[in-house]
Amino acid sequence: MSSETPFEGVLRQIDDTVPFEPGYYNESYLDRRITARMRRRDTESHAEYERLLRDDDEERQALMDALTINVTEFFRNPEMWDVLRGVLREKTDEKRRVRVWSAPSADGREAYSIAMLACDDPEIDESRVEVLGSDISEEALDNARDGTYHTTRTTDIAAELEPLSDPGRYVEQDGDTFQVKPAVRRLVNFETHDLIRDGARDPFDVVLCRNLLIYIDVDHKGALFDTLEASLADDGVLVLGMTESVPPDRSDRYEPIDKRRRVFERV
Repeated sequence: MSSETPFEGVLRQIDDTVPFEPGYYNESYLDRRITARMRRRDTESHAEYERLLRDDDEERQALMDALTINVTEFFRNPEMWDVLRGVLREKTDEKRRVRVWSAPSADGREAYSIAMLACDDPEIDESRVEVLGSDISEEALDNARDGTYHTTRTTDIAAELEPLSDPGRYVEQDGDTFQVKPAVRRLVNFETHDLIRDGARDPFDVVLCRNLLIYIDVDHKGALFDTLEASLADDGVLVLGMTESVPPDRSDRYEPIDKRRRVFERV
């Protein structure tokens, strides 16, 4: 019986003490996030970091945040949002209620982008749109519910909002601070949901799951896709990240609305 490596010891400690399933994620992703935390804490070995995780509640929370909060922005990949605009026009024209799920939603900017797009387009009936943003991280959801974002050296919120005809209708700006207005926030709810542990939700008309599958280990992508598929209405629309695609063994279940922008309709 072989003994575990120091890195495997860190993963075991995560599995035992952090509400996160490391076994579902590819090793290179885990290694990058763990190494970044080790540098922040000036730990030189995985064995030392394992001990730190075992003894330090704050570090376990910090690692949880590092593992679950990914890069996001308002209207990320603007060309995809042009396609989604057409989807929402069609859905709100056909249905009295259009349910949209941003999963995972990180700090809420994707979920709010959906709501702002609905409010901004005169051909979309925003009163029919309900948006759910979910994430595994309670801290991310608290930030999302607050709806306050800041321009920094690496984040230009004003530039992110440029796809809107009049961003001032939806966001209150005070210097480098941007607060999403109540009319937009009323369209969005945020809930804790673990796509791996918690399974499917009631069917949605549109599901956005962008830039998560690329981090999931190949052996578990099928199970995650099962969750997405079970959460999608029969004629629902699935939006993936720009470097992601529908698994080949499921391609006959989806018709591309725009394959390049990774927008697919379930058939």
